[in-house]
Amino acid sequence: MTVSWDRKGNIALIWIDNPPVNATSHAVREGLVAALTDVDSDLDIHAIVIACKGKTFVAGADVKEFGTPPRPPFLTDLVQLIEDSAKPVVAAIHGTALGGGLEIALASHARIAAHDAQLGLPEVKLGLIPGAGGTQRLPRLIGMPEAIDMVATGKRVSAAQALDLGLIDRISQKDLIADALEFAEMLAGKEPRRTGRLPVREFDQQEVVAQIASVDRKARGQTSPSEAARAVRFAGDVPLEQGLKLERDKFLELVSSRQALALRHVFAAERLATKIDGLEGVLPRPVRSVGIAGAGLMGAGIAVAFADSSYEVTVVERDQQSLIEGRKRIEAVCDRMVKSGRIDEAGREERLSRMRFHFNRTAFAGCDLVLEAVFDDLSVKQELFASLSSIVRPDTILATNTSYLDPGAIATVIKEPSRFIGLHFFSPANVMRLVEVVRTEGIAPDVLASGLAVTKRLGKLGVVSGVCEGFIGNRLFTAYRQQCDFMLEDGALPHEIDAAVEGYGFPMGPYAVTDLAGLDISWARRKRDAGKRDPAARYVAVADRLCEAGRFGRKSGKGYYRYGGGKKSIDPDVTEMIESISLEKEIVRRPFEPDEIMARIIAGLVSEGDRILSEGVALRPSDIDLVLVNGYGYPAWRGGPMFQNGRR
Repeated sequence: MTVSWDRKGNIALIWIDNPPVNATSHAVREGLVAALTDVDSDLDIHAIVIACKGKTFVAGADVKEFGTPPRPPFLTDLVQLIEDSAKPVVAAIHGTALGGGLEIALASHARIAAHDAQLGLPEVKLGLIPGAGGTQRLPRLIGMPEAIDMVATGKRVSAAQALDLGLIDRISQKDLIADALEFAEMLAGKEPRRTGRLPVREFDQQEVVAQIASVDRKARGQTSPSEAARAVRFAGDVPLEQGLKLERDKFLELVSSRQALALRHVFAAERLATKIDGLEGVLPRPVRSVGIAGAGLMGAGIAVAFADSSYEVTVVERDQQSLIEGRKRIEAVCDRMVKSGRIDEAGREERLSRMRFHFNRTAFAGCDLVLEAVFDDLSVKQELFASLSSIVRPDTILATNTSYLDPGAIATVIKEPSRFIGLHFFSPANVMRLVEVVRTEGIAPDVLASGLAVTKRLGKLGVVSGVCEGFIGNRLFTAYRQQCDFMLEDGALPHEIDAAVEGYGFPMGPYAVTDLAGLDISWARRKRDAGKRDPAARYVAVADRLCEAGRFGRKSGKGYYRYGGGKKSIDPDVTEMIESISLEKEIVRRPFEPDEIMARIIAGLVSEGDRILSEGVALRPSDIDLVLVNGYGYPAWRGGPMFQNGRR
């Protein structure tokens, strides 16, 4: 049964059993209503515990019901039934209580959680707001500013944080169910503490106004965070019943919006990305220990990402001095994590304790996976992998993080090349979510499955790519930049293109990003590849001219922009340089409006995306959208260019 209940003395223990995540499906809602009705009418029952079987408490809505007309009983009716219960209701939370699951817990009269539980209202990530009282009950428990922060960001909080906030009442010390039953026994016979009847604590009106304005700015055009913040604000002004109606009306308005449809597309695309033909029933190889060859900026980030996910990590650099510098980079990454509040000092030390540092490759001998993050030069990588082939076990997975090189050329020096895979991380590797899992020629199915499994354990999104120069992401980025550079010659200026792109919802425009990353890196690659360039193809030399003038971006104080005192400003010298290049080519410059700028960019992305699909480099249009959203900041609430242009 999806919902059942047991009698534990004078306590009713209601069980939800709807694997895999106990989602609030129609069967769960119907079963809970029936169980609560039975229990409320039983005079021998004095209190109620709601708990879940399996690995988690209720972790949200049933994705199979997305886009279908809801059937009664509705979640709003269920949570009201819980809150109105004459008998105290305790929610026993383990795993995650998300969305509707947290709304069930909020309507309960008390909450106890396992020490490793997480709680959140992530609806904004699907273009929605909570629709069953989350925006109205949460501020009554934890206060207005804290509730706005949780609901508008969709972030999760740990059990310890939830206890500090007042979101839960207790953390279980031993057995969650036993502790929940004991808690319910204490509450039996007492008047239930109904969340909806609690007053909202006093708050600073001006601070909340400023907080909502900040939400608006950070949303960059996405509607749901702003609407969620304003819905929470209603709780401070109107009675619960009115607030619930305002919340529900806004939820129903958003659920069919273009943004919600786009975000549901991205949500579904992430689940589809892991479904690969030929991997059905294929088990990944066990990966417990990981070797990282190279501890530059990319290697340091990758090493921290693995340590962050409890892997044993061996870092090898080419000599003692390089190793010292690499270790400092890794420690600096961990220091930034502490400073940002993501981890504490104990967490920093724990991560560093999982790492071993060497300057002899024989240290990789016992690793299950070795990933290189050395200089992106074919001869360098071939020498490394030839050496590794004679050091590691025959079943050790060998992986390259190359951005542009042909993995097939690297694989020629590897013994057992079927164990070779591309794992292309995006920088900074410990932060960026995307990893391109490159299916090399002749790869063993369990190696490809291992790449996806490792990526998942890292908490990242793995998208399978075929082999081509730049794989999916850098090919798309090249097409994107090409359109922008063409418009520079045709009449636009860097700040105009950046403004249009940022106005569209990207966090940064292409030229601001290039200045941040440094112009010299891509300049070196262009010079190496100059002989391969089609002389008949249009080539924009603006970036080359900037580099020749010593303008390498922020690190040199000037690039596409000028940087003084930490501030970015438009540089007339760059304008003059661009205009002179147009004049040399006899191009008559003209103004560009933001809509035309974005139309040109999107058309270029879709055209390149179609080619990537036709070549079999990407498996499906939604994978292209995922790469752009998670690797390049394309606004998720737009769904991606393939989605926007009907490629499904």
